[in-house]
Amino acid sequence: MTGVEIATIAALGLAAGLVGGLAGIGGSIIILPGLHWVLHPSDPQRHHVFMAAAMTTNVFVALPSALSHHREGAVKRHLVRPVMFWTAGAVAVGVVLSNLAPGELLKVLLGVVVVLFAAKNLASIVRPRRRSFEGTGRVEHATPGRLATTGITTGLFSGLLGVGGGVVLVPMLHTLVNAKLRYAIAASSAVICVTAGVGAVLKLTLLSQLELSALDALKIAGVLIPTAMVGGWTGAKLTHKLPLFWVRVALIFILLAIAGKLFGLWGGAG
Repeated sequence: MTGVEIATIAALGLAAGLVGGLAGIGGSIIILPGLHWVLHPSDPQRHHVFMAAAMTTNVFVALPSALSHHREGAVKRHLVRPVMFWTAGAVAVGVVLSNLAPGELLKVLLGVVVVLFAAKNLASIVRPRRRSFEGTGRVEHATPGRLATTGITTGLFSGLLGVGGGVVLVPMLHTLVNAKLRYAIAASSAVICVTAGVGAVLKLTLLSQLELSALDALKIAGVLIPTAMVGGWTGAKLTHKLPLFWVRVALIFILLAIAGKLFGLWGGAG
């Protein structure tokens, strides 16, 4: 990597951390397309290396975010523990499946998930405001079945696409379990601390099966992690300060730009 590439990747880590901390996601939806933009890989299979780097970084994005949410009293154990258990097992299955898929296909699938997440946030803005950000009037349905469904779905998506899983976990906790959004974001950060670590170790180990280097992934992660940690801590603090409306507006624009990059609509196919 050149000096310019290292500096750009470090900036990418900061942006991913900010978005990850704000939305309770790992940051891969920023990191993965960003790495394609910065490094311009000629081999589509390099996407697997980027996935390993992003999953490793996710742990360090989620950790300061989770600690910040914990200090705010937003991390609820009755949500975190069962979801973490199911997600950890499912993410391992997802990583194994990801090694069977071409890198280009995984990149497109990630783009679809990003668009769906943007659409979910847009729907939350345009529909009539029925509940406050604090979730006044919400009645949780944190049953074992709903939490297991949430964890398994999150883990499979996370392992398959190399994302922290928050893009699935936050909306599922918020809608299926009917948890307050603040609690869903906080729980997501806490769960990702463990499940992203499981996925990262497994993905790094399996890169050799694709004749790819785990060391390359770790070098990229080493540049991303310091700034991503700063961004994750800052973003989590801002979650409890900024109005939800503007958080969602910013996310929608960022996510749509990211999806365009993943689909090759701007800046080349990467």
